[in-house]
Amino acid sequence: MEIGIDSFAAMMSGNENNAISDAEALAQLLERIEHADRSGLDVFGIGEHHRKGFLDSAPTLILAAAAARTKRIRLASAVTVLSAADPGSGYFKTLQRSILSQAAGPKS
Repeated sequence: MEIGIDSFAAMMSGNENNAISDAEALAQLLERIEHADRSGLDVFGIGEHHRKGFLDSAPTLILAAAAARTKRIRLASAVTVLSAADPGSGYFKTLQRSILSQAAGPKS
């Protein structure tokens, strides 16, 4: 059995009460992924959104950044919008993320 988390990258800059910059929101997401890795979770997935209010229209880039900062957690795409994806491009982005993940260190 594997235990993991799926997440989205919510934009917090439009929330007047708890506003943080988009860059800070993504930095906090990467910190949560690192924490999940250190805590021993097996997988962390990021969903893809192309709507106002979300920062994860390119989850493979977020996952690649996380791969460079983690040691063992498996990183995954939790949602892919097929109508917005070129199959070849999606394959190569996933392959590149996998290569970066292996370069950052072995994952079980």
